[in-house]
Amino acid sequence: MNQLINNRDLDFQLYELLDLDRLFTREKFQDHNKETFAAALDTAEKIATKFFLPHNHLADQNEPLFVDGEIKMIPQVKIAFDAYAEAGFIAAGMDYEVGGMQLPYIITLAASAYFTSANPATTGYGFLTTGAANLINTFASSEQKDQFLPAMLTGKFSGTMALTEPGAGSSLADITTQALEQSDGTYKIKGQKIFISGGDHQLTSNIIHLVLAKIKGSPEGVKGISLFIVPKYRLKNNNQPAEPNDVNLAGLFHKMGYRGTTSTSLSFGEKDDCTGYLIGEQHQGLKYMFHMMNEARLAVGFGATIIGYRGYLASLAYAKERPQGRQPSEKDPLSPQINIIKHADVKRMLLAQKAFTEGGLSLCFYCACLVDDVASGNEKQQTQAQQLLDLLMPVVKACNSEYGLKANDLAIQVLGGAGYTHEYPVEQCYRDNRLNPIHEGTNGIQALDLLGRKIWQHNSAGLQLLFGQILEDLERAKSMPETLPKSLEFSQLIKKALNCCHEITALLAASMQKNGPEKTLANASCYLAMMGKLIYSWMWLRQAIVSEEILKNNQMDEKTNQTEFNFYQGKLKAAQYFIQWELPKLYQDASLLKNFDDTCLSMQEDWF
Repeated sequence: MNQLINNRDLDFQLYELLDLDRLFTREKFQDHNKETFAAALDTAEKIATKFFLPHNHLADQNEPLFVDGEIKMIPQVKIAFDAYAEAGFIAAGMDYEVGGMQLPYIITLAASAYFTSANPATTGYGFLTTGAANLINTFASSEQKDQFLPAMLTGKFSGTMALTEPGAGSSLADITTQALEQSDGTYKIKGQKIFISGGDHQLTSNIIHLVLAKIKGSPEGVKGISLFIVPKYRLKNNNQPAEPNDVNLAGLFHKMGYRGTTSTSLSFGEKDDCTGYLIGEQHQGLKYMFHMMNEARLAVGFGATIIGYRGYLASLAYAKERPQGRQPSEKDPLSPQINIIKHADVKRMLLAQKAFTEGGLSLCFYCACLVDDVASGNEKQQTQAQQLLDLLMPVVKACNSEYGLKANDLAIQVLGGAGYTHEYPVEQCYRDNRLNPIHEGTNGIQALDLLGRKIWQHNSAGLQLLFGQILEDLERAKSMPETLPKSLEFSQLIKKALNCCHEITALLAASMQKNGPEKTLANASCYLAMMGKLIYSWMWLRQAIVSEEILKNNQMDEKTNQTEFNFYQGKLKAAQYFIQWELPKLYQDASLLKNFDDTCLSMQEDWF
């Protein structure tokens, strides 16, 4: 059960479904080709298999401890982190000029699939460092980049983002961490942050925290938030770690899953001697941090999908080998038992997992292409890609984390009693994945973000682009009915759902003007779920169209190439499952939204 990801599916997603060849014509990526991409993915698979996978369960059972003021963790974590850094994966997507490989984001994301599947907890340290480094590279001064970036990108320093406070979870407007400006232009930071992943450890010689704080006298609310670089250790003139910077570990949180990643409570400025360096302009911290948060939200959605995928592959392998029971028509109790994959209900659970995870993978890679368009496309491509990304980000984070977790739940069910034990990996997958609907903005917050903000941005330009692209694929299926009979069937169901979503969105737009946000947003989670089902179905239509075209054009059947025939037939059946089993649930969401159901809104706290 050690298969990390289906490489055949990865190849399909990258090269058959998406037109990656177009990237080679762009100046930013002109040095790359399929061979360099393949080399990066092959290296990722080898390092993940050799250094990350072997201690995944061990780190889960031996989580980091806070002993005598320091973090203690198993040594395999550092060995894996160092191997990851030495191979260049922290800086893989960065430009050559700062020491990166200048790989497209979609390839760095694909490479991360191997690490996340093998060991999501240890992988977290590298991901957080990349995110912090990207933000510094984008918004910090030249001097700050020179001080911090080289060591971060080589893994000598690691990085975090420190947002959450005891009295201000997702409500960042209420943070109380203070920054007092000094005569030399630095700031003294004072406050407490909690749930800071990777906030303390001995993996690197320094930890670079990106801290949200309010400068004394700043505006109230989010408009007064600034962003600071706060290293655990100050730097010498040669940028090597010097004396402690009054950043203190107050304690560790002990988690249900992701146990190998430290979750810390940090105290800044207990001795009034914590130095911070302002990034960019005052009061622009939230704008800068959202650059990292959006990147993190895509990573969360992708990570949830990959952990779901790992559980799916494990339960699939188990179902193919576990004999139990007989077909209902078999009356002879002495007849051989059949492997459980032959039972229709087990097929249902495996199909659901396949639909959830391969659909989520497709959506994440689609968004990764948009990220690359923003980085390397022409002006029109950049604008449209950013508008689509802004709209899709709540769906990617929330729906992928929901479906990935559902997949893990089903994986446990496939294994039965064995799935509930530590001896098999699926129960850890579930526990690790349970975090993803919570962090980087809970799924409820993503729903409010989608319906309260993202749908209406730029006069709903992102929504128009999304609906336009869905319609293009519906027309593609419609134009070739003889070649794409299944896709045509799917497209008709999706067209009906698209019309429904359009109608509900128009209704809610009018309600926002007439009734205000409280009533309109009360069932925002239903809107997010509705849009998620539409978008996932669209992702599956895209996969179905490609699969049918290849089967038809290559005149492929079981006799000509059984392995490939089976792969594409599996794609069509998974598309059928999602579109015929999951998409119809959209209409229940739509009904609640259309009727402005007040069940939750009108519930009184004293009635609980």
